[in-house]
Amino acid sequence: MTGQSTRSTGADPRTVPTLCRLCPAHCGVLATVADGRLVEVKGDPENPLYQGYTCAKGRALPEMHNNPDRLLHSQRRQPDGRYAPIAVETAMDEIGATLRRLIETHGPRSVAIYTGTSGASYPASAGMGNAFLKAIGSPMFFTPNTIDQPGKQIASAAHGHWLGGDVDFEAADSWILVGLNPVISKSVGVPWQNPGQRLKEAAARGMNLVVIDPRRTETAKRAAIHIQPRPGEDPAILAGIIHVIIRDGLHDKAFIDEHVAGFEALAEQVAAFTPDHVAQRAGVPASQIVDAARLFAVRNGRGGMVNVGTGPNFAMHGNLTEYLALCLSTLCGHWPRAGQPVLRPNAMLPAYTAKAQAMGPYPGWGYGEKLRVRGFTNAACGLPTAALADEILLEGEGQVRALICIGANPMAAWPDQRKTQQALETLELLVTLDVDMSLTSRLADYVIATRMTLETPGMTQRTEALKYYTCGIGFAKPYGQYSPRVVEPPPGSDLIEEWQFFHGLARRLELDLTMTVYYGFGSYAEAPPVDIHIRRGDNPSTEDIYAGICGHARIPLEEVARHPHGKIFDIHETVQERDAGCSERLDVGNGDMLHELAAVAVGGTGEDDAGYPFRLISRRANNFVNSSGIRLAKLHRGKPYNPCYMHPQDLIECGLQSGDRITLRSPHDSIPSIVEADATLRRKVLAMYHGFGGLVEEDHRVGELGSNIGRLMPNDLDYDPITGIPRMSNIQVSVSPG
Repeated sequence: MTGQSTRSTGADPRTVPTLCRLCPAHCGVLATVADGRLVEVKGDPENPLYQGYTCAKGRALPEMHNNPDRLLHSQRRQPDGRYAPIAVETAMDEIGATLRRLIETHGPRSVAIYTGTSGASYPASAGMGNAFLKAIGSPMFFTPNTIDQPGKQIASAAHGHWLGGDVDFEAADSWILVGLNPVISKSVGVPWQNPGQRLKEAAARGMNLVVIDPRRTETAKRAAIHIQPRPGEDPAILAGIIHVIIRDGLHDKAFIDEHVAGFEALAEQVAAFTPDHVAQRAGVPASQIVDAARLFAVRNGRGGMVNVGTGPNFAMHGNLTEYLALCLSTLCGHWPRAGQPVLRPNAMLPAYTAKAQAMGPYPGWGYGEKLRVRGFTNAACGLPTAALADEILLEGEGQVRALICIGANPMAAWPDQRKTQQALETLELLVTLDVDMSLTSRLADYVIATRMTLETPGMTQRTEALKYYTCGIGFAKPYGQYSPRVVEPPPGSDLIEEWQFFHGLARRLELDLTMTVYYGFGSYAEAPPVDIHIRRGDNPSTEDIYAGICGHARIPLEEVARHPHGKIFDIHETVQERDAGCSERLDVGNGDMLHELAAVAVGGTGEDDAGYPFRLISRRANNFVNSSGIRLAKLHRGKPYNPCYMHPQDLIECGLQSGDRITLRSPHDSIPSIVEADATLRRKVLAMYHGFGGLVEEDHRVGELGSNIGRLMPNDLDYDPITGIPRMSNIQVSVSPG
C-alpha cells in the first residue's frame, strides 16, 4: 500500500472509483477531481454491490470538501471568547502540556474521550484514541452507542449468539422492522444497497414485511402489515406476537428442544399479553397482532428476522425490545441450519467456520469501570455516555476535567442539552477534532482541523465488522473495497488525520501506543486480536495502520486494492454441523429481561397526561447524518431547521398552520420550533429530527438553526439502569403558539 493520492495534476478532470464514508453503508462512488479539487461524486455503476446507487448525502461530498466554512487551520480560543488560528504542532504542544498537568494533579481518570458517528469514517481514529487513554491509564472512553441503540449488545449478551450467522433478507419469507425506516436511514435489516429497490424485489417474490411504527414511513408503505401504535408500546407488541406464536403452536419445538433454554419462563411471562390486551394499550387492531405472528412464523423456505431501530431504544425498554426481537427469531427457529449458505462469510475480516450451534449468554453489564453517578458500570455497549455530563460536573476525586471529542458533537447529540452545555463550559480543557466550527467546537478551547474522508484512504473492513455489533447489518456477500486518497487537502491548509493527533500527544507525553483490533469475542471470536504497536519515535502512515487492522483478513488488503471498483469475492461456504460436545443454548428466559417485561405488563394504560397531550418521537432525515450536512444549502434546500411534524387534524385543533412558530414543553424544559403538517403520523404524535439547534441562549435563531430536542429530556430521572440511556423519544409534550 502507498500513501499516494489519485488526484488530478492537470486542468483536465479525472474520475476515479472510491467509497463514500458518511454513513456505515460505504457506497461505491465515482469521484471527479479537477485541478486538485473535488468537483463531483456520483454512484459507481461498475461497483458490483451498489451498481450505481448512492444517496443525496454522498453526492454532496464536493460541497462538504469545498465548504467555505470548512476549517483549514486549527483554532485556539482567545481570552475574549473569539478564535484564532494556531499551527497544529503548537496546539499539540499546548494540549499535551495541559494534559500532563491534569494527569499529575488529578490522575488519569480526569481525561476522557468521546468519539462520535463521524469518527467512524476513519478506522484508525477511535482505536488510536482508546490506545492513548490506555497509555495514560484512563478508562474514560465513551461512544454514541450508549445513547443510540445500546439494547442491541445488552440483549445479545442475555440471549446469546447463533454461530451459524444471520438470515439472508433476499431469501426470507418474512421480516419485522420495529421503528426502522431503512429506505431513508440505510440501517439495520434491509440491505443498504438501494434499500427501496430491495424491498420492492422482496415484495415481488412474496416476502411478507411487517413494520411497527407510529408513522407511515417510506418503509411502512411497502409493508404487508403496518402496525401504527402509540409510541413506546414496542415491547408489548412483540410480547403479544410471541404470545400468539406460542398459543397457536407456531413455534419450532424441535429447534427449541435442541438449542434453546428458558422457553417455559418466557411462555409464562407473555401469557398476559393477549392480542386484546395489546390492542387496547397500543391502540391498534388485535387482528394485526395475530396476523403478524402468523406471517412471521411461516417457514415455507427460510424464515426471517426482527430488527429494531433507534426510536424504540430511545423510548425506554430498549434492552427488552431488542431481547424480544431475538427471542422471536429463536422461537420460530429462523436461524440458518447446517448445509445452508453462510451469510457474511467475510472478505476483509478473518476466515471462520460457521456452525449450527449456540454461543450461550455471557455477562453483559456490571463489570469494569464503575462511574461515580447512579451506580453505572461498564457494559457490552460501553460506558454510559448520558452520565458523562454528570461526571464532569460532580466535584471530587475522579472528576473529568478534560474531554477530547473525535468527530463528535455532544451539544447536538447528548440528552439534557442545558446540563451538557454547563458541563462542557466547566471543563478545564475541551478539545474537538472537527472539520468546521460545530456547536460543540464553539465551546472548545482548541479545535483541531482534520482531513475529510476523500483526503484519506478508505476501506470497507469496518462496515464488515459491524456484524459483531448486531444481527442484520453489514455486507451479506463477501465484498471488499479499498480506495487510496482521492484528493489532497486544500493548498495552504494545516490539517491532520485524527489518529495522528493522538500519536502527536503520545510523543509529547513520552508514551508508546498499542491499538488492539478485535475480531468478535468469546466463541464468536473469528481470530486472535491484533496489536498495532506505535512507538513514540515511529512515523507510520495511515496505510500502514490499515494493513495492521486487516492483519488477519481472508482476502489480503493488497488483493482487495487490485479491484478499485470493489469486488464480491468467490467465496461459497455452508454452515457446518454442531460440534459433538456443544451443550450451549440460546436463552429466551433471561431473568432480568423477564422481570422488566413483568413491569411493562402492569403499565401502559393508553392514557395521556392531560397537561402534556402529545408524544414526541425521533425521525430520520434522508439528507443528513445526525448533525453532519445540516448547514449545506444543497442538502437543507432552503430549510435549515428541523420542523416539528404534526398530523394535519391536530394542527387544526391547535389553531395552527404549517410554518407557525410554536413552543414545545416537556415536564423538564422547553424549546421553540416551527410546525409542519404530516399526514403520515398517528394522531397526537409529533416527530422531529435530532442534531439541530444552537446553544441554549440561541433560541431566537430557531429559523436558521432549528431546535435541540435534547433540551426536553433530563438525563437522570427516567433512564435505563444498565446503559444509562434516558428517555429520548416518546416524550410527553405540550404545544402552544409562539
